[in-house]
Amino acid sequence: MGVLDLITKQRTRINEELKDLFDLDFIGLDVDERLYIKNSAIETNVGFMARTISTADFRFMKDGKRVKHDFEYLLNVRPNKNQSAAEFWKDFIHTLLTENEVLVILSDDNDLLIADNFERMEYAVYNDIFRNVTVKGYTFQREFQMDEVIYMTYNNKKFTKFLDGMFKDYAELFSRMIEMKMYDNQIRALAEIETTQSLDEKNRERLNKFIQRLYQNFKKSAFAIAPKIKGFNYEEITKGQTAKTQSVEELERLKKDATKHVANILGIPAALVLGELSEYETAVKAYYRQTIFPLIEQIKDELTAKLITKREYEQGLRLNIYGVQEKTPLEMAQNADKLRASGVANGHEIREMLGLEYSDDPIHDKFFITKNYMTSDEAIKGGDDD
Repeated sequence: MGVLDLITKQRTRINEELKDLFDLDFIGLDVDERLYIKNSAIETNVGFMARTISTADFRFMKDGKRVKHDFEYLLNVRPNKNQSAAEFWKDFIHTLLTENEVLVILSDDNDLLIADNFERMEYAVYNDIFRNVTVKGYTFQREFQMDEVIYMTYNNKKFTKFLDGMFKDYAELFSRMIEMKMYDNQIRALAEIETTQSLDEKNRERLNKFIQRLYQNFKKSAFAIAPKIKGFNYEEITKGQTAKTQSVEELERLKKDATKHVANILGIPAALVLGELSEYETAVKAYYRQTIFPLIEQIKDELTAKLITKREYEQGLRLNIYGVQEKTPLEMAQNADKLRASGVANGHEIREMLGLEYSDDPIHDKFFITKNYMTSDEAIKGGDDD
């Protein structure tokens, strides 16, 4: 056997190995590194408001005292078999803000359920009707009239428009920045194959498929193994290069900017959701007074209209919502003392402001003014006596 025959045999063996190599599967661990800027911005803000409302304490009051009511347990403890009150109200607010409306029905088992889908039939002089109400895949066959359900709309068209349109621009920009970052850190390589086979269309196709599979393995796997044989060389040509364009910090700033936009639309001071403590106290006041208290009032009006009859309302029954406030009773103690000492409010009014129940102690009926509070005439008279 001559030297030429040995070379030919060796290359034939290599070609056969390469032929088999094209059909191999690679070993690797897939890594999902997708970032969802839209969901991040929405969930950060909507979740923030939902957690605030979930602390609500619903009380039925009459003549300043708390009274028992059939719905108090459902509103405060266990609205349904699968949710606590806090979980229920989080879902309630999340649905209201993201869908611009929320429908709650009372099932035959006396469970409060938040509808996932429904159809609303509107009428001018009759109750609107809700049909095909679906909860977790189950569609109720019966119809629900407006006076049988809890139904609220948020009417924030600006927020809806933002979700539908403006995020498209953010997504494109964010995706482009990620692509540039990946390009900067991309590992480029040359694949050298020693073969005597003619690179006809069939062989080129198989070769391209093999290289693509090799590329996908390196691209998607945190840990990758590829077979190495004679006649096939893989050489990286960008190893160790340093990225020169967009940094991870810039991507984070873009996410923060989107979060700020959503916060402004929902009426949440950006300092709260971003954890900027320098403006915390001012932000908390604005958040509660401009966003939370109006929303609480809307919930209170809807629950009052659906859970309290006209006769009960005329007899003095009221639904009040406590627990959602910018300060705790201890933090409000100094201001409460000033109201009491200046004669502006009596004890009953102070207790109501603090979310406390009516007290039978007659001392709360009286108004007090400390001796430091006096008219200018009394002050002048006191000086003359001295």
